[in-house]
Amino acid sequence: MEFFLSIGEKVAEYLVAPIVHPFTYCRSYKANFEKLNNEVDQLKFARESVQHKVNDSRIKGDRIQRHVEEWLNSVSKVINEVGEHIEDKDKSNNRCFKGLCPNLKARYQLSKKAEREANAIVGLREKGSFDSVSLRAIPEETWLKTTQGFMHFESRKSTLKEILDALSNRNFNMIGVYGMGGIGKTTLVKEVGRQAKENNLFEKVISSCVSQTPQIKEIHGEITEKIGLELAEQSHETVRAGRLLERLNKESKILIVLDDIWGSLDLEAIGIPLADDNGGCKVLLTARSPDVLSCKMETEVAKECAGLPIAIVPVAKALKNKRLYEWRNALRQLKGPFLRRFSETEAEAAYSTIELSYYQLEGEELRKTFLLIGYTFICSVNDVLYYGMGLGLFQNINTLEEARDRAHTLVDKLKNSCLLLDGCSSERFSMHDVVRDVAISIASRVQHVFAVENETSWPHTLIDKLKNSCLLLDGETSEWFSMHDVVRDVAISIASRDQHVFAVENEVVPLTSWPDKDTLEVCTAISLKNSNISELPKGFECPQLKYFHIRNDPSLRIPDNIFTGMTELRVLDFSKMHLSALPSSLGLLQNLQTLSLDYCELGDMAIIGDLKKLVILTLRGSDMEELVGEIGQLTQLRLLNLRRCYRLRVIPPNVLWSLSRLEELYVGESSIEWGKKY
Repeated sequence: MEFFLSIGEKVAEYLVAPIVHPFTYCRSYKANFEKLNNEVDQLKFARESVQHKVNDSRIKGDRIQRHVEEWLNSVSKVINEVGEHIEDKDKSNNRCFKGLCPNLKARYQLSKKAEREANAIVGLREKGSFDSVSLRAIPEETWLKTTQGFMHFESRKSTLKEILDALSNRNFNMIGVYGMGGIGKTTLVKEVGRQAKENNLFEKVISSCVSQTPQIKEIHGEITEKIGLELAEQSHETVRAGRLLERLNKESKILIVLDDIWGSLDLEAIGIPLADDNGGCKVLLTARSPDVLSCKMETEVAKECAGLPIAIVPVAKALKNKRLYEWRNALRQLKGPFLRRFSETEAEAAYSTIELSYYQLEGEELRKTFLLIGYTFICSVNDVLYYGMGLGLFQNINTLEEARDRAHTLVDKLKNSCLLLDGCSSERFSMHDVVRDVAISIASRVQHVFAVENETSWPHTLIDKLKNSCLLLDGETSEWFSMHDVVRDVAISIASRDQHVFAVENEVVPLTSWPDKDTLEVCTAISLKNSNISELPKGFECPQLKYFHIRNDPSLRIPDNIFTGMTELRVLDFSKMHLSALPSSLGLLQNLQTLSLDYCELGDMAIIGDLKKLVILTLRGSDMEELVGEIGQLTQLRLLNLRRCYRLRVIPPNVLWSLSRLEELYVGESSIEWGKKY
């Protein structure tokens, strides 16, 4: 009996189930479509969330992961297909017998499809739970993609090949190139890096400029940024080096170019691996001296770099569109012994050609501006304005606006002559003064930041984002410029010879050898930048001195009678000095036009009121709390700069009102309490 019952159940299952199953879909027709609509809405929410993350990552410059983009495309396709399905359902009345009965076949098909699509959407939505939608973009060195600036001299071909061969040799992990400043070492090693990358010698090629005073933290930041390694800013230097070392040891083939080495550089402290058995990481160095490479860095020196683009380009500019006889005359000058006496130095050709470019400059005003920029070590049009006004450099000028326009024009002409460079490359940037004021104000209020002006180095991607947001400007503007070291050497040499200028920069040992008495008597300018002076000479007699600038250890004691023997002085720059009281002999400088006391610790300043002919006074960043009333006696003053005087609170009544010829007043980022009575 049980056997027959079992057979009956099976018969019923096979006969009834195929009939009941379609009716189940028909019965759940409405529920399946409600579920489908709900799942579509959930999928749209998930897509919106992922798309938001994708958009944010793209703004940051990150690279979106491929499977994320594929998921978004699949979602869009599914949503469109389901939309068509729902639209088909709405268009169909799903009824038969003239609308009297539901069309069970159509409902069955639509309901079954709706259930299948809802389940598929659930699975697709679950796949959209991404831990991360992007990968950090690592910008490649821009110079790896172009040969611009590289001159294919015959003399360089063998050097280029020798370096590439050395990089291919597993026995060498550090190679150096040396030569005087301006002959094209940087350009050469960039071409080496470009060809090495192109020939698959290395998977990555990155560079960092070391300079005369290397900053390990900045080198860390530059290298880690370019390999995509994130380091905490607050971490200790050794920790940062350890993490960088660990990462570089994992790189299969990477070339690190360290440009402009001046002395011994501890690569271990930076985090660059140089073990003999490490074939993955190699280092290419440039320096001005073979001793730096072979003795201090223990490098295998490839060869001296040849070629003189710093000399060739200015001469080509100077003689552009000139007649044949002018070219022949220039050639005779280059061969002549009267220009410079560098017969025993490798710099003879560069010096001679740059000096020729100087003589080709149009007008005395432009030539004097070139020399001024050279021996004062300045790098902005504002400084040209301040010093040029003080020295009477500009002719037929009536206002500061006219003088500033003239300064811009002269700087642009020197740039066009290739004797000045644009102040910044893509690695540098600037911020508009108004934007900076707002940024510092917000940071001071929200983050309790105390900010003073200084140079900084930020990650490239962060800089690019701020530029794209129009909060940073490209540093390459007409306001800033730089001068190549070799060009500056020529400018100082000419100024020393023709104008009796004494200029010194970056002395390693304290400056003890001053010019003799006879030399000081005819000296027109003294410019000492980071010269490590131990003390000023006694009997400082410089009756012809027009320009005096010392940037030294702030603790350098300034004698009270220092200005007694330089009464013709027109420009004085004592920035970054500790002056408990201004020297009393300052009052003797009745011809002084420009006085710069930027970032000074200032005490008694009353004597400043005696400088009746003063035209420009800049106290930027100095720490006085009250502006001395005697400044009101400077009736010829045209420019007063009080920017970033964070401690300045008080300006006595009628001081500014008394400056009847004042054209420009700068007080940004100062804390002056205007209108408050004391």
